[in-house]
Amino acid sequence: MTVGIVMLVHTALHRAEQVARHWTAAGCPVVIHVDLNVSRKAYRAFEDALSDDPLIRFSKRHRCEWGRWGLVAATQSASELMLKAYADVSHVYLTSGSCLPLRPVDELIDYLAASPRTDFIESATTADVPWTVGGLDEERFTLRFPFSWKRHRRLFDLSVDIQRRLHLKRKVPSGLVPHMGSQWWCLTRQTLSAILQDPAREAYDRYFSQVWIPDESYFQTLVRLYSSNIESRSLTLSKFDFQGKPHIFYDDHLQLLRRSDCFVARKIWPQANRLYEVFLNPPEGAQKQTEPNPGKIDRIFAKAVERRTRGRPGLYMHSRFPNEDWENGVTCSPYSVFEGFTELFDNFETWLSKATGARVHGHLFAPDRAEFAGGQTMINGCLPDSAAIRDYEPKAFLTSLIWNTRGERQIFQYGPGDNQKISWLLAKDPNAQISVISGAWAVPLFKTNRNFADLRAEAAELQRIESKHLDVLRSVHAKARIRIWTMAEFIEAPMEPLQTILDEIGTVHDRRLAEAPKMVDLEGFGQFLQNLKNQGMHPYLMGDFPVDPAPVNQPRPPRKPYLVR
Repeated sequence: MTVGIVMLVHTALHRAEQVARHWTAAGCPVVIHVDLNVSRKAYRAFEDALSDDPLIRFSKRHRCEWGRWGLVAATQSASELMLKAYADVSHVYLTSGSCLPLRPVDELIDYLAASPRTDFIESATTADVPWTVGGLDEERFTLRFPFSWKRHRRLFDLSVDIQRRLHLKRKVPSGLVPHMGSQWWCLTRQTLSAILQDPAREAYDRYFSQVWIPDESYFQTLVRLYSSNIESRSLTLSKFDFQGKPHIFYDDHLQLLRRSDCFVARKIWPQANRLYEVFLNPPEGAQKQTEPNPGKIDRIFAKAVERRTRGRPGLYMHSRFPNEDWENGVTCSPYSVFEGFTELFDNFETWLSKATGARVHGHLFAPDRAEFAGGQTMINGCLPDSAAIRDYEPKAFLTSLIWNTRGERQIFQYGPGDNQKISWLLAKDPNAQISVISGAWAVPLFKTNRNFADLRAEAAELQRIESKHLDVLRSVHAKARIRIWTMAEFIEAPMEPLQTILDEIGTVHDRRLAEAPKMVDLEGFGQFLQNLKNQGMHPYLMGDFPVDPAPVNQPRPPRKPYLVR
């Protein structure tokens, strides 16, 4: 009893030569299929290099391409030659040129000898397969795929779309239930010969030649017709990322591969000299006698996939930056945004910095420059105050600022005169605390001495921008902590909302505010709004602002005493 190795080779022929000799040194015959895409010169040199080994043979060559029938045809040709040339082979193990044995070959032979009737092949129905990537599950068996997905992607997609629109479907051959699984299997001689010698093989081959990625379904489906004992798992360690691409193992994966206890692993980087040196030269007497258990390292791969797809909170990286809403948290830590406060209060940023102990910036998205705290021109992470650099990618600017200053709460001012491209970012960020005094942008206009027609035009534009921004903040998709007051209602009693905001931020001194920051003089502001109305503009965002407002925070008249009997 021995194990026959079928190798599908298309690149790194020198590594395939090393591994083939490793198999035959343990008495395992090897049949090699070399992709027809490999040049004749390279093939001849490879064949001559192995001509001295009587246990190595080469099968008929086929042109192999991912997702196409050639891979199955290559496996059939090599398997037929194996069964014909080596009568003592009891199991056939399918590998690739990039596969590497992880345990002594004798352990694999003993393991299979203990299960002489067991076929090790991953075989599950499409409904039970969670790993298909590309949007084609059952359809890969009911549609035709005459075009290569890699070389003729547009024709491939067009063909699929036309067949869907016309409701074209082909029937699965009678008696077959499509199954899918890993391409890398180990079948008994009895099962494999039954598949290859089936009287209906011509019909099956004709059907599967038009199936998408048939190497993951041909043997996986037909094995269900003949095997009496299927172990639905592969003895080869092969891991795939979230896009369906195989993980490549490098030298620094040495301990990881050892922990898997698998017999074979793919895909090994051809330049991983350390891996080939260690696993192709196992120490004498190194016998594990343990069950292959790739699940032992699944947790590591799951964390790697999560890190690649989600990343660290608030840190944008190459793998997820181009994808909308792939972030693991928009930003990395809480921050606060104040809208309308610097317009309503004198020296508000200085007062807020003392009250909170946080770093308080001006308008980070102002038209001219990013107004960093203290008048700085550059901040952590070498972020400059250049408006041009900031506006090239406003989202990256803000998320980078929060990331580079993590551990210290950031506060900045925002308004309708600033870059509005981050409105949705702010609204959808759970880390954002947004406090808005709507209409406060009119106060600086009121203070300027300009032509009223120009003021009216600018006021109308600012109101339009802020109205659109408030719609975003009130959206059902908003996740930030948002509070909005009209200017009229805020100035009636500013202490309470200020105290609430500071309580959330966390003040330096755990005490109630004794006084609010100094409010700007609003005498005549009501008349200014009335003048805007008289000129045909309706300044509604300020709320019900009287022409002659009552003094702010005026003392209430004393209440009359009353008796309770």
